[in-house]
Amino acid sequence: MIRTDVHGGGRRRRVRAAAGAAVLSAVLLAGCAGSGGGRPPGSSPAPAGSTGAPGHVPRPDHVVVVVEENKSYADVIGNAADAPYINALAAQGASFSQSYAVAHPSQPNYLALFSGSVQGVTDDSCPESFGTANLGSALLAAGLTFTGYSEDLPVAGYTGCAAGGYARKHNPWVDFAALPPVVNQPFTAFPGDYSTLPALSFVVPNLTHDMHDGTVRQGDDWLKANLAAYADWARTHNSLLVVTWDEDDDNQGNRIATVVAGGPVAPGSYGERIDHYRLLRTLEDAYGLPPTGAAADAAPIGDIWRTQP
Repeated sequence: MIRTDVHGGGRRRRVRAAAGAAVLSAVLLAGCAGSGGGRPPGSSPAPAGSTGAPGHVPRPDHVVVVVEENKSYADVIGNAADAPYINALAAQGASFSQSYAVAHPSQPNYLALFSGSVQGVTDDSCPESFGTANLGSALLAAGLTFTGYSEDLPVAGYTGCAAGGYARKHNPWVDFAALPPVVNQPFTAFPGDYSTLPALSFVVPNLTHDMHDGTVRQGDDWLKANLAAYADWARTHNSLLVVTWDEDDDNQGNRIATVVAGGPVAPGSYGERIDHYRLLRTLEDAYGLPPTGAAADAAPIGDIWRTQP
């Protein structure tokens, strides 16, 4: 069963509908059909503009997006004792002081970042399945490459809800039926030769290393041990490392840390308001992809790049 959002009369309701192989194929080929905003009550709106240069996003050779868990901006940025590596990375890249998640709990935020919609989901239920447009399908339809790497995923293509420290609720690409199983990889498959990385990939640490069950320091240590070499490489190879959080700890109005580092980035602290939809729109614009869902109403982040129009 494929679940699709239906919006009307200011309310969201779920509708279950069967979708055949032809529909899934069309979604994969088109990669551009909007899925609706899917923004839950009380979530942060996607701003219509930015303080920089909307529409100008350079095209990187590779992007790696790391999603951490359940920590507010103040838990991480400025906390050099517990997060020395992340704070060093923030100093080398673009650090956003007004970055916000769009929902609680975890799963809707991952779906929003990956598909421009929470897909009607308001909890961490598993399994979920959708036939709507998403970032991975759009990349494949454009002849580009995408892979999601999850720590503790027991085997490529695994569709179970949990295994060890792996949780499917933190892995949105497995929920979209049009994506082939091969894009769903364990983190052990992350290449040591970074030039062979997909155009865009997601990395999801396990429940300890993403700070969900573990500490900020455990997450920081894991990030340094596993992604610092890539971050260094990205600075001289026109590539990006994006580190963001799914949501805060319910104490800071869903304000989270987001850091973008790499060769195209002009380092600094940026105070404009962004959220998961603006970040998704920026990734889509970087590769010339049609915006999905609420990302279509969001401005790409245009003021953090070394080269401005």
